[in-house]
Order: sequence, then C-alpha cells, then structure tokens
Amino acid sequence: MKISEIEVTTPERSAQAVLPVVAATAQSLPEHPQALARARAFAEPLLSCEELDTGENTLAHADAVAVILKRIGGSEAMQAASYLVYACDHLNKPQEVIAKAFGDNFAALAMETTKLVRVQRQARMAKATRPAVVVDTPAAQQAAAVQTENVRKMLLAFSRDLRVVMLRLASRLQTLRFFAATKRPIPEGIAAESLQVFAPLANRLGIWEIKWEMEDLAFRFMEPDTYKQVARLLDEKRVEREAHVERMRSQLEADLNANGIVAKVSGRPKHIYSIVKKMRGKSLGFEKVYDVRALRILVASVPECYGALSWVHHHFTPITEEFDDYIAKPKVNGYQSLHTVVRDAAGLPTEIQIRTQAMHDHAENGVAAHWAYKEAGAKGYAGVSATGAYDAKIAVLRQLLAWERDLSGVQTQDLLDDRIYVLTPDANIVELPQGATVVDFAYTVHTDLGHRCRGARVDGAMVPLNTALKNGQTVEVTAAKEGGPSRDWLNTELGYLVSHRARTKVRAWFNALALSETIAKGREAVEKLLQREGKTALKLDDLAVQLGFANATALFEDVGKDEFSLRAIEQVLRPPEAPQFDANAPVLRKPRSGDNPSKGGLLVVGVDSLMTQMAKCCKPAPPDAICGFVTRGKGVSVHRKDCSNLKEMVARNGERLIEVEWGVARAMSGSVFPVDVAVQAHDRQGLLRDISEVFTKEKMNVIGVQTQSIKGIAWMTFTVEVSDSGRLHKVLGLVAELPGVNSARRK
Repeated sequence: MKISEIEVTTPERSAQAVLPVVAATAQSLPEHPQALARARAFAEPLLSCEELDTGENTLAHADAVAVILKRIGGSEAMQAASYLVYACDHLNKPQEVIAKAFGDNFAALAMETTKLVRVQRQARMAKATRPAVVVDTPAAQQAAAVQTENVRKMLLAFSRDLRVVMLRLASRLQTLRFFAATKRPIPEGIAAESLQVFAPLANRLGIWEIKWEMEDLAFRFMEPDTYKQVARLLDEKRVEREAHVERMRSQLEADLNANGIVAKVSGRPKHIYSIVKKMRGKSLGFEKVYDVRALRILVASVPECYGALSWVHHHFTPITEEFDDYIAKPKVNGYQSLHTVVRDAAGLPTEIQIRTQAMHDHAENGVAAHWAYKEAGAKGYAGVSATGAYDAKIAVLRQLLAWERDLSGVQTQDLLDDRIYVLTPDANIVELPQGATVVDFAYTVHTDLGHRCRGARVDGAMVPLNTALKNGQTVEVTAAKEGGPSRDWLNTELGYLVSHRARTKVRAWFNALALSETIAKGREAVEKLLQREGKTALKLDDLAVQLGFANATALFEDVGKDEFSLRAIEQVLRPPEAPQFDANAPVLRKPRSGDNPSKGGLLVVGVDSLMTQMAKCCKPAPPDAICGFVTRGKGVSVHRKDCSNLKEMVARNGERLIEVEWGVARAMSGSVFPVDVAVQAHDRQGLLRDISEVFTKEKMNVIGVQTQSIKGIAWMTFTVEVSDSGRLHKVLGLVAELPGVNSARRK
C-alpha cells in the first residue's frame, strides 16, 4: 500500500491550520452483489479436499475466518476475500484469474495476504528444521528478541492495508481454535508468535475480542500447567462467585435506573492470561487479583458515566489506587472507559467498568468497528457518514504508526521512509530501505559477505546485483572466497546501492585499501634510508617514538603521504659528532692557587691563555655549571656539566676533563650566548608569531627557528641569544602560558 502525506483541516483549528497525516491510497473493496456466495462457490472446488500445513481443512478454515470477520463488523466483501486468499495457492495465475472474476482490488488484497502467509509459513518451517539451540544464553535470547521484532515489523510492512491485518488476525485466531478443539500438538512457534506479535497488534488496534481469546489460547499452549492451575482456582468457587456477581449486578442495575440513570449492567468475562500477567507483574497471589469479580455498566452519555461512577462510589467502598479515568485520558489505541474497584459490605472486591455503548463497541472491535473507511464510498457505509469514515481512517492509521513507533523507537517522520522485509535462506528476516538491492542485502547480513558478493538468487532465480528487492522475497547471495567490492557500486547511476550504511562500508573498504598502500610506500622509504645509513638493526617502533609518533605504522603513514620528511629521520640517525682528541695531547695540570682569568673571559684552571670554544651540543651560558674537555687541535671545548655528550666523552677519556669557570671579564662584558629552547604545542594559526613576540618583549634576540607539525602537534626549536641563562627560566614560563603550548624548556 502506498503511503503519502496529505493535509487535513480539523474542526478544532482554523481554516489555515493543517495536520500532516499518513493516508492510505488503496481503493475500497466494491460491494459486488452476492460477493460472499460467489467467492465461496469459486473457492469450494479448489479448497474442499485440501489441508493447510496445520492439518486443518482449508475450506473449513476459510469458513471460520469469514464468520470471525462478520462478528467483528466485516462486510460481505471482506468475508468474501477470506476465500480468495486461500484459493491463490491452487491457481496457476491467481492474480489474473481473481481480477477477471472479482476485480483488481480483490486480486491485489488476495495476493498481498497470500504473500505474507507464505513468508510466515516459510519462516516457521525453516526454524523447525534448524538444530535445537540453548535459548538461555543472553546472546540467544537477544537474537530471538530481534527476530520477533523483525516479524512484527514485517507484518506491519504488509499490513499498511487494514484489510490484510484483519484477515491475518482472524486466520490466526481460527488456527489457535483448531488446535484447542482437536487437541493436536501445536507446531513450534505458532503460539509464541500469536502472543508476541498478533495479540499486541490486535491490542494496538483495540480489537479486544480477538486479543483476549488469542492470548488465552496461546498461553494455554505455552504454559499448560499454569493455565490449568489458574483455571482450577477460578472454577473452585465459580458457583458461589457467579451467584454473588449476579446479585450485585441486578441490584446495581435496578438502583441506577431508579435514580434516573438508564443503565445496562452485565458481568464481564475473566481472561486467564490477563490474571496471570497481573499476578506476575504485581507479585500478587490469586486472592489479591481484583478483577476476578467484574461488572460492566453501559450508559447513554459521558455525563451519565460520571453520574454512575458517583453513585457506585457512594454506595460501595472504593479502592482509590485502583481507579483509572480512560475517558478523560484515553489509551493510545483510543480505548475509553472508567475503571474502578470497590468493596461490598462483605469486603469482597469487584472491578466495575463504566462506558457508553459507542465506547463499548470500540473496546470490543476497535478499528474493525470503523473499517467502513476502506469500503465506504462517498455515500457512506454501515451507517457511517463520509466524514465519520474519514475520521475513522485517520484514527486507524495513527494506531498503525504508533504501533510501529513503539517497536522501532523512532519519530513519526522517520516512519514515512518505507521499509521492506526479505528473508535469508534460513528464513531470518532482514529489514531494508525501500528499493534496496541484492548488494544492500549482503552488506546488511554481514560486511564481509557484502565485500565478496558476486551474484544472487531471488526466490530461486538468478538476478543482477542491482535488482531492487520486494517484501517477502528470499535472497541467497553467491560470494567469492576472497576479494572486495567494485568501484561501480558507488556509482549512483548504476543503482547497486541504496542503503547509506552499505555505501559507507564500501567507501571504508577502498579507504582502507588506499591507506594500506600508503603505509607500504612509507615503510619502503624508511627501510631504504635505514639500509643506506647502516641502521637496519634499529627497532622501527623505537625510532617512531623518538620522532614523536605512537608507533611505526603512524610514521610510515605520514612518510607515505609526504607529510614527514626523511631528512628529519636522517638527523636522528646522525647525532652530533663527538670531538676528536689527540692521543698525544698533554694532560692538563690540576688547579694552582693564584691562577688568573684568561683573556677570553673563561678561567681554565692550571693553564694561561688556552684557546677555548663553546660546545654546540649543549650551548652553555653563564651562570651554567660548566666543565672543559681538551679537544684535538681546537683547545678546550666548554660544556654544561649535565651535557650528555660530555658524559660519554668522559667515560672514554676521563683524563682529558679540565675544570673551567666563568671569568669576571666575560661576565661583565655584556656578551651574549646562543641557547636552544624546545617548545611543544597544539598547532594553530599564529602560534609562531605569539611565541616570537614573547622573546621580543623580553629583549631576547631569536637567531634561528626550526618547526615541524606532526598530526596536529607542533615541535619547535628556537635559538635565542642570552647574557644570563638564569633569566631564561622566567621567559620560558611566559611561553608556556600561551594558548595551546604544552611545554617550553631549554634543550
């Protein structure tokens, strides 16, 4: 059934106000003269000797379905359709034959209902042939719950046409009656499906007459011991209870009529499943269930409902916490009634429902009482005017949409996106968007199956991969042992993919393929560099961490994208060369008293006017603690005492260490010294400018900058001139306070 959005002007709003609703465009069933008799005569020779898979005679089943439909308000045309549905299985070209004999609308209804019957039958048969599995595990329970929900959704997808809903509800009720009457073992799944799928649908549509009976019968099959126990408890004092209820009924009816409230009071039947649900839900014993004794009061109008309630509460003792006003606040399926529980003089509780006749009709048959909206023409049908039928149509569709919203947890707008439901070869139901293809199906079942999809059969016939699927079809995918998707699948004009989820998975596959090629390219470049440098024994992950990456793969990715230079790796692989020493150079003496500062501003203890130079590896500056090391032909190299290079050289040639200190002349001359500063920060626009401004304001000259950004992190080295390294600590503190800066330290 096609769904479209239309605008409706409601009496409560102005002419300009509109209400978006979902309207069914399926045409009504025409009232053919003698349609019921003609349909039965047409189907009898086809069905009289046939049996359903349940073992029931097909014609007898169709007869019973027609009776159920008549009882809940179905027209003769609707009853006639019940015969044509079962005739479809026994006709070569059912749609053509039925359309010719009864019209296109009858044919469309029969075919749609038949398709749903076949799908559900196929699902049950597949489940019955599977190996038994343990259903107590959480995973198995979750899988069963998902499958049940998909059955509901599939039923709804077929049931946008209310006629299909009613035919399936009536048919399932008759199936349960058949097994109850014949005492045959019921096939696995029918009872559970009735309780979990069909009864909730009947409840949502307000068809309580079917809902209660279906629940009781299904519960009887699923939990026979509990059913018999509650039935026995109900029967133990049945005569006494019924006599008490009858006395109360007759007295209540007489008193209400005597007080000017015209009322009809009747007993209300007890439903075993609802009693068990109440006992379990509220942890009650049987004796605490109040609606074992129940009465129903029917009056002419809403004011009389409240008048009767007032009289009942005045003459009996109400249990206030058990009162519900469903007239002022109807249930979501349109149910209206007043519910109260009172105690009589003996203290026995009795549930009383008070409603109008119209409320009672809706409570018993729900939307079925109004299904004239499908079959009434402009002249109306069954006493329902065109306006009333239209209002009923809106109410029915709202209930179907509300039921779907309950199941799916999405907003009404999302429900306008049509869905289809197809089956795997194991009869698992797969939900897809309207127009979905075989490839969409494969990706929904499993991502890997989608990648390797190469062909498919739909209902046993080979089809192209871009074939659009329809409700109820069975799809079997042919997959290669290995491989990936085709780039053609992303071409929207070719129509291979409709599902956004499947399209995302295909893109992800190609992105992963491109990434693996990039990583391979980067690995090759890094490994060649290590071979040239003779560093093949170096651990790649250690090298990556040293360069600021999380692991070697991240390094290879950036190198492969040309976002990280191999020159930076070379600099790590080639540390500053250690100073060369002359083995024949003299060992300097220990300090003597009276030594004076050298002309260069450094005091080389024990030696006058010895050539000195500042080590480039640690760039010392006063007042750093310093040491000297005698180099080969270049005098004394001055290092900071914490210099890592100095420690290595001392370990090899400790005898060449010499004490030095800052001379007074150097300290007083205003000389400046180059110092390296390392800054790590989150890369952002203007970062370099902000850091440079700090050095400028502090009157520190920047003579060199090296910067590199890796995955949003900036690694920066500034060479600044300072006269006193002690003042540098304050400046680094200012740099560290800048937005995005993680650390600022002297190297």
